[in-house]
Amino acid sequence: MSTPTHPPLEGQPRAKGPKPAELAAHRTAVGEPKGVAEGVPIAVRPDPQQGDGRYPIAWLHICAPRGAVPTATSRCLCGRDRSAVGHTRVLALIDDHTAHRDECPIRSSQEGRTAA
Repeated sequence: MSTPTHPPLEGQPRAKGPKPAELAAHRTAVGEPKGVAEGVPIAVRPDPQQGDGRYPIAWLHICAPRGAVPTATSRCLCGRDRSAVGHTRVLALIDDHTAHRDECPIRSSQEGRTAA
């Protein structure tokens, strides 16, 4: 009994054996790298937007979904990290965060530096 031969798949030639690999042509490294769109800069450039020297040092995050209990967190780079849950405690934390702006050792040292 011999195994039946299957007809080749449509559009694909029948393989007759291994073929030798073709060598790729050597290209010279001249001009733009391939795969880069025209007008796209390759080198990373510094951000053209210049800041005014200010940066955040304290954050107050308040979450008050409709019909749920509000929460708040107050964090500062000086190490202060406080949180509150409930209407009255969140309102008290907001007042405390505002008062901390005048008492913060980081902010008071920065203000003294700019005044000198």
